[in-house]
Amino acid sequence: MDIDFPLVLVVLTFVSGLIWLADILFWRKRRHAESTENTAQNEDEPKEPYLVDLSRSFFPVLAIVLVLRSFLVEPFQIPSGSMLPTLEVGDFILVNKYAYGLRLPVAGTKVLDIGDPARGDVMVFRYPKDGETNYIKRVIGLPGDTVRYRDKQLFINGEQIESEFVVRLPPVEVRKEDLGEVEHDIFLTMGRPGAAGEGEWQVPEGHYFVMGDNRDNSNDSRYWGTVPDDLVVGKAFAIWMHWESFTSLPSFKRVGSIE
Repeated sequence: MDIDFPLVLVVLTFVSGLIWLADILFWRKRRHAESTENTAQNEDEPKEPYLVDLSRSFFPVLAIVLVLRSFLVEPFQIPSGSMLPTLEVGDFILVNKYAYGLRLPVAGTKVLDIGDPARGDVMVFRYPKDGETNYIKRVIGLPGDTVRYRDKQLFINGEQIESEFVVRLPPVEVRKEDLGEVEHDIFLTMGRPGAAGEGEWQVPEGHYFVMGDNRDNSNDSRYWGTVPDDLVVGKAFAIWMHWESFTSLPSFKRVGSIE
């Protein structure tokens, strides 16, 4: 069973903070009063209960982690090859949580509008089919766009998106795709027809059309539709470590920015 870490973090922070506050406002004064009544000569500070001491120690740490993770930067690990060659399985990435506006932890409700996803961004979001699983894809279509994919060729608002051949690495061909301000590499599987992912889509207001860079091996908007804004998590901006499994050693060779 998957653990909802954001919810657990919020609950632990709230509970530890509440216990610490209750001790400051009520319990500490009561302990001093009882100590004075029982032993007039004892001026030592009464010993704190274990739960109070634990809460006082952990609350500041939990609060800092909650703020950093919810509003600034959150780490994720790449679980699949749908974003090859940009992101490999085992890459640990950093996601900017405020690039698209500040959102409440767990609920995801936007409380401060700072910016919107741009075409070409590598975006983390919650899978629209369950609203919980974190996915990462590249933003292709913005609200109001018409996206078409035919014969492994991408069209946005009727305009063909240029791609340049880079190298053939059987079974894939690497091409450099130009999305205006963003150039990035994509994988196309040689000899595999692209009919399964072909079609034309109109992007509704407040939604985004996303695709994986590994075009023939990506479960994306071509199959389950667009991503509503309230499921957006943040913008991926850096790879800070690569660690494929516990049987291998961590690697820092792939550290760098994400296009």
